[in-house]
Amino acid sequence: MRADNGQETAAQGAPGPEAPPAEVPRAEAAVSLRTRRTETGVTVVTIVGDLDFDTLAAVQEGLTGLAEERPSALVVDLAQVGFCDSSGLNLLLRTRAAAVAAGSELRLAGVTPGVMRVLELTGADTVFSLHGSVAEAIEA
Repeated sequence: MRADNGQETAAQGAPGPEAPPAEVPRAEAAVSLRTRRTETGVTVVTIVGDLDFDTLAAVQEGLTGLAEERPSALVVDLAQVGFCDSSGLNLLLRTRAAAVAAGSELRLAGVTPGVMRVLELTGADTVFSLHGSVAEAIEA
């Protein structure tokens, strides 16, 4: 565009409408449960992933169903759980209550330092049967 004096100038248009903020895709919460049963009637469930609000529904369904099967003991392997928030702790406490009501015992195995910190800060470490490994928990 040329101004009257012959110099080039930038085109100054009216400001256009602001673009809406771009949506950032949210990664789906990834958690998985692996289950096995021992010859002695103990059910072992390994949780892989975080135990938090985002994964609560998937984990709750699995743990509740296993507690209702009335195994002699339900061992929850937490060695591959990197994070546990208050909703995850609450789920473990509810699972313990369901197992006891069904005549079973809930045992936690391989508790990682991050999860142990949550248990210790809340005093829940005194409520659970804690074991260093799945093998120790099965033998208890």
